[in-house]
Amino acid sequence: MTAGLTFRDATDADVDALVALIESAYRGDSSRAGWTTEADILEGQRTDPDGVLQVIKSPDSRLLTVEREGEVVACCQLEHRGDHAYFGMFAVSPRLQGGGLGKVIIAEAERTARETWGATEMHMTVISVRNDLIAWYERRGYRRTGRMTPFPYGDERFGVPQREDLQFELLVKPLG
Repeated sequence: MTAGLTFRDATDADVDALVALIESAYRGDSSRAGWTTEADILEGQRTDPDGVLQVIKSPDSRLLTVEREGEVVACCQLEHRGDHAYFGMFAVSPRLQGGGLGKVIIAEAERTARETWGATEMHMTVISVRNDLIAWYERRGYRRTGRMTPFPYGDERFGVPQREDLQFELLVKPLG
C-alpha cells in the first residue's frame, strides 16, 4: 500500500487535482467509497481552488502532496504556529482508504513539523460528531481537549450542514 510514494510540497499546478482529491474524500457519493466521508453531515463543497491556493502560497504553511506513479493520492496541510503545528486538509483517495496509507502520511507530517519547525505539538480540529475519525486519531496518539469552536453555519465555503449540532474539537499530540 505504501510502496512507491513520493512526498512533496504542492505547487500552483496541483490546485485542480488537490481540490478534486479533497472533495472526493469528503463529499458526495464518491466519498462513500472510503470511510472518511462527511456526506451524511455536510453537503456542498469541502474546499475550493482559492482555499487550496491560499494554503500553498502562505509562508507559514505547506500542503504536503503524496503521489504514486505520478497520481496525487493524498495530501495534508501543515501550518507553523509558534511551538506547534496545525494539521488540516487531510485527504486520502477513497479507493485507497483503510489500507494504512493515512498512518504513513500522518507520521510523515509529524516528522516534517518536528524537523522543519521544531514543533513540539501537533494540533488539529475535527468535527466533534465524527466519532470514528476521532477514534482513529486517538489511536495515533492524539487526545481530545474538550475545547470546541463553532462550525461556521451560513458560510457555504465550508459546506452546507445537514444537522444543527456541528462544532470543531481541538485534538493535540505531543511530538516528542
